[in-house]
Amino acid sequence: MDQEIVLETVDRVATITLNRPDKRNAFTMTMIDAWLAALQACQADDEVHAIVVTGAGRAFCAGGDIGEMQEHASGTPLDRKNELWRRIHRIALTLEDIDKPVIAAVNGAATGAGMDMALMTDLRFAGESATFAETYVKVGLVPGDGGAYFLPRLVGVAKALELIWSGDFIDAREAERLGIVNRVLPDAELMPYTVAFAKRLANGPTLALRMAKRAVYQSLSVDLRTSLDLVSSHYGIVTQSHDHGEAVAAFLDKREPRFEGR
Repeated sequence: MDQEIVLETVDRVATITLNRPDKRNAFTMTMIDAWLAALQACQADDEVHAIVVTGAGRAFCAGGDIGEMQEHASGTPLDRKNELWRRIHRIALTLEDIDKPVIAAVNGAATGAGMDMALMTDLRFAGESATFAETYVKVGLVPGDGGAYFLPRLVGVAKALELIWSGDFIDAREAERLGIVNRVLPDAELMPYTVAFAKRLANGPTLALRMAKRAVYQSLSVDLRTSLDLVSSHYGIVTQSHDHGEAVAAFLDKREPRFEGR
C-alpha cells in the first residue's frame, strides 16, 4: 500500500503530502498517526527550517474518512471523544508547539476537518480551483477539529457562524477576501510559489522568525503588558544571535546577509 503521508525535505524545507488521492485525502486514524509523526520529525530535525503541507491529486483534504467513521459509530460517546482528543487533535496541539513556519498549499477542496487542518497552519496559499467549507452541519456534526477556534479568529464570530451553520462552499477568491487564505495563485503555480516562499523563510534568520512566531501567538492570549514583557525577552536573546550580527554587518557593508540559522 502507498504511504498515506509522504515526507520529503529539500533545501531546509519539509513537504508533508497527504497521500490518499483516490479518497480526496480523507484521513483515517493510521493516516493521522503518520501525519503526527511527520510533524514531530520536522520539529525535531534541525535541518528543517520551514514546513509545507499539501494534498496529492485534486484535493487538499476532505476531512475524516466517512467509511471509517461509520465503523466506529457503535462506540460510546467517550470513545468518540477520545478518538478526537487522543488522536486527531494531536495535529492541532503539535502545530501549536512547532515554532517553525508552517504553510498550507491548498490545491483543491478543503472540507470539514480538512478545512480545519488548513486553518491551523500559519499561512495558507490556495490554487484558483481550491474550495473551502465547514461541512460538519451537513452530516449533523459540530466542527470537531478546531474550526470553532481558528475560524472566528480569522473572519470574526458572525461570519464564522454563518459558514459553520450553513456548510456553504466558498471559492478561493472569497476565502482570500475573508482572510482565510493569504494568496490565490493559478493552480500550476501553487506549489512552486509556496516552496519558493518557504525556502525564503528557511534561508532567513531562523531564530528571529521562530521568536516572532512565538510572540504573535502568545499575544493572542495575554494582555499588552505581558506581551511586551515576553517580546523583550525574545528580543534580548535574538540580539545575541549569529544571524543578527551578520545582518548588521551586511547592512554596513552594503551586501546581502549570509544567514546560518543560529
